[in-house]
Amino acid sequence: MDALTLASADIGTLLQLVPVQRAGIALLLAAVGLPVIGVVIVGLDIMPVRFAMMHVALLGIAIGLLTGLDPMLCALVACALAGAGVAPLARTPDGLSGAMGLLMSLAIAAALLILAVSGVNASGAFALLWGSILSVGTADLVVLAVLAVTVPALFWWRRREIGLLLYDRELALTSGVPVRALTLVLLVLVAVSVAGAIKLTGALLVDALTLLPALAARRLGTSLKSITLWAMAIGVTVNVVGFLIALWRDWPPGPVLVLTAGIAVLGVHLIPDRRITSWRASVPASSGSLPSSH
Repeated sequence: MDALTLASADIGTLLQLVPVQRAGIALLLAAVGLPVIGVVIVGLDIMPVRFAMMHVALLGIAIGLLTGLDPMLCALVACALAGAGVAPLARTPDGLSGAMGLLMSLAIAAALLILAVSGVNASGAFALLWGSILSVGTADLVVLAVLAVTVPALFWWRRREIGLLLYDRELALTSGVPVRALTLVLLVLVAVSVAGAIKLTGALLVDALTLLPALAARRLGTSLKSITLWAMAIGVTVNVVGFLIALWRDWPPGPVLVLTAGIAVLGVHLIPDRRITSWRASVPASSGSLPSSH
């Protein structure tokens, strides 16, 4: 009990520090918007997008270091432009996967060339691989806050169209959904979200904030709405618990968040398959009947 009390006192002391408070706020904001982005990634089956945007973010940071501009701002802009640029190739998952592979190769090659030719210290660019959650600043919080509002709002506003798009692109087209425009918006949001989360966990571990809560939510939800709500709830729980454990044990937050989210996913998959079904299964084959968002 004494050890537990001492640990609680240590965590309380750490939580009074401004960098720790900013990190906690950033994780809470990320837990609202980024797991919903994970639902998009899983629903559209665009796993390669994450890896490609990590490389594009590295290119943006290299450009920022070279020009003297804010590196993370350059990373966000580069990812947004890349997401918009590959949207026309998203007609099929295969087409998008090929584009992501090309984009990944070109981005990392350009980043390494810029760092080598310019003589810029590469340590600042490659620091994004591990993240720096305690260096979160006001600009980072603004980006995460915008995502926390924009992403759930878009899902609520366009939940019928998004549900159709995630279920079947052709069905969405025949039902009058603006597939190209909606795909463009979703890919840009995915790209910006990956870039915005990099500082929190590092590029290598960004799945903890996006993909893992969505994977767990798909086992618990029975509609797009319930999956989205479950993803947000799991994201908040994982981020809070993981961050507190990291503070308590003085461990790096990124790996702890990933392991916490991974345990949550494994735990959810141990639940018996009673009422657990994918929202996809509830969508009728007829284009005249749309998936319910309730």
